Amino acid sequence: MNQNPIPDNKVIITVAQTGAITNKKLNPNVPEQPGEIAESALDCYNEGAAICHIHARDPQGENTSDIDIFNEIHGRIKEACPIIIQDSTGGGPNLTQEERIHCLQAGPEMASLNMGTLMRVSGPYKGIAWSNMPDEIDYYVDEMNKGGIKPEMEIYNHAMLQDVRRLIKDGRIKKPYCINIVLGMRYQGAEPATAETLTSIVRQLPESSIFNCTNVGSAQTRMGTLGMILGGGVRVGLEDNIYYRKGELVSSNAQLVARIVRIARELGKEPATPDEAREYLGLSPQNR
Repeated sequence: MNQNPIPDNKVIITVAQTGAITNKKLNPNVPEQPGEIAESALDCYNEGAAICHIHARDPQGENTSDIDIFNEIHGRIKEACPIIIQDSTGGGPNLTQEERIHCLQAGPEMASLNMGTLMRVSGPYKGIAWSNMPDEIDYYVDEMNKGGIKPEMEIYNHAMLQDVRRLIKDGRIKKPYCINIVLGMRYQGAEPATAETLTSIVRQLPESSIFNCTNVGSAQTRMGTLGMILGGGVRVGLEDNIYYRKGELVSSNAQLVARIVRIARELGKEPATPDEAREYLGLSPQNR
């Protein structure tokens, strides 16, 4: 089992507020515009989230790589609270490979780094590949390294661990290795959100890894709980789950953060503050 650099009584909670697929038609409480995203980030920080995972939308609610919008989101969040800003380089299916990393110009502390190519198997983009070839992964991580941005490596199946190990072997990433295990996202080819899958992947993580657990839909809470038991962090938010319980739409991202914090405390874990998370992840301290 991987040796976790985080104390047993702490857990890093990430909130993924918006995403590339969920929208106000699915749940009117999805924050899409910079002001909404920043207000939600503050509420989530107050509930115990340490990291805010960011997707940007244009004024019409479509996925965008517009650097001005990312800058506005970052600026508003920084004014509101000290939460760690983590931009998505997955972006959205309407964005090109180059557009997906425009967000790095806004200077996030972290950014997602998708560790393999997947095929979308359902929805409006069915049959269209989501390309993350080894040379593309290398390009992305090199751009992150230039900006001092910590990559969070996103793995959707066991096979993606191969490129994680390759980056480590090539010296492209530094300890501690930050890994997000994404399960249950069937439309994009992820493995099922089961205890067997999560436990198996965790057992194969490289030493000095800090892992986070992302699960889609109804699996978010139960699998997030298991992830915490296994010593990992947990990601919640409307990007991955629009329901609080069956038939009841989530009222806010903060509602999901509050629930996972209650569960964490029942497990004897306190949510790490952003500054504590920065220390565990090897990020630079922030002056506020």
